[in-house]
Amino acid sequence: MTKTNAVKNVVITGGGTAGWMAAAALAKLVGNNINITLVESDDIGTVGVGEATIPPIRTFHKLLGINEQAFMKATQASFKLGISFENWGDENTHYIHSFGATGKECWAGEFHHFWLQGKALGINNPFGDYCYELQAAKAGKFAFNQQNPINYAYHMDATRYAQFLREFSEPLGVTRIEGKIQKVVKKPKTGHIESLILNNGEHINGDFFIDCTGFRGLLIEQALHTGYEDWSHLLPCNSAIAVQTKSTSDTVLPLTRSIAHKSGWQWRIPLQNRVGNGLVYCSQYMDDEQAKALLLNNIEGEPLTEPRIIKFKTGRRLKGWNKNCLALGLASGFVEPLESTSIHLIMSGIIRFMRLFPFNGITNHAIDEYNKQLKSEIENIRDFIVLHYKVTNRDDSEFWQHCSAMEVPKTLQHKIDLFKQTGRVFLDDGDIFRVDSWVQVMLGQGIEPNQHHLIASMMSDEELTRFLHGIKQQIEQRVSQLPPHHEFLKQYCPA
Repeated sequence: MTKTNAVKNVVITGGGTAGWMAAAALAKLVGNNINITLVESDDIGTVGVGEATIPPIRTFHKLLGINEQAFMKATQASFKLGISFENWGDENTHYIHSFGATGKECWAGEFHHFWLQGKALGINNPFGDYCYELQAAKAGKFAFNQQNPINYAYHMDATRYAQFLREFSEPLGVTRIEGKIQKVVKKPKTGHIESLILNNGEHINGDFFIDCTGFRGLLIEQALHTGYEDWSHLLPCNSAIAVQTKSTSDTVLPLTRSIAHKSGWQWRIPLQNRVGNGLVYCSQYMDDEQAKALLLNNIEGEPLTEPRIIKFKTGRRLKGWNKNCLALGLASGFVEPLESTSIHLIMSGIIRFMRLFPFNGITNHAIDEYNKQLKSEIENIRDFIVLHYKVTNRDDSEFWQHCSAMEVPKTLQHKIDLFKQTGRVFLDDGDIFRVDSWVQVMLGQGIEPNQHHLIASMMSDEELTRFLHGIKQQIEQRVSQLPPHHEFLKQYCPA
């Protein structure tokens, strides 16, 4: 097969965040040229716990012309400036991985080389003191204006987000069909998907199918047998329990909290009028009942939902695009929620697909390019998340002993060794996390570089002291002018 007929009818299977993000983007950006049908069943629940995001979601919304205030009100969203990692490098340690740039860099070396030179002179301020977003997060403050830009993402209600996107998509011509898929019909010659048969006997024909059926991968796996690469040896957590609680105070922090425990970690995601909580764990070291007890003992506020257990296997589908089917969201793979990358992978998958959209027919070259880029992106995200587990001084449980002893991908080991020895970080093509992110996490997890770039020693001691002090002072001044985050929310986008 080198090329098929033109693609006019796109069928999206499954709603949820992935399905409605795909529907919204296709309808808004290429909708005039195609017909879009989305099939979902009210009886099939979505995972719906992807409540934290990273900054590129704002670009996605701009592309679609989504009004930020309307979106935030509808999804009861709050702002997010980063993630607070507690007890990761060691018990009783704490650092923030923020979305901001730290300090100022020059052509030869990023800011952390100057910070390391300062440390050698006895200037012992934490690295995070030189990052505006990190300091604002720590102070629980937030606002934006043109004079004072700030890099942020959102915490939101994923179920309401899917509903919001549905209301956005239907007026643009997306047809929603209620029903369960009973059978996937394939063309005998090519093995391409021809149609879906629903439980009421209805046939849905399409030229192209987007699989958003979650972990089941109804089309990509059950019908097309694409195959899955298991990453459990690198990311041993395979279970999560989620529960929502009432907010216990008016103060809403612009931070996701990630609190490590003996067999995994716990999340806290503050929305405007409730908190999303969850426990991620490895069933080899903790059973479901123990996990449930641990979570319920460590939440604040009255539970609003019953604790829900989610089982998963980290890894990736061998192809995100196979024949005339594209998998998005959990159907295409899962890296675990530690750095809030799930929604980002849906978004980047949609945009990549639209750039390669097979208007005139599907070609192998387009499929290969899509899969090559997806592999690079998801493997880089995987490496970044494995870093948190691997680089740790914790040895207080079998789980952490396993993590610190495990062999990691060569690509990650090289980054760790290079930073340890030279203080340098170089990004790969598919890296969505910037040097700043890698440095914040590596320092936060306890790696101290043995050396740094000599460009930093070209400043006199006095100049360097002035330079570092100036940045810190400017950030303190900017943060002092910000209102508390919850006050800004009340004025900007009350739920």
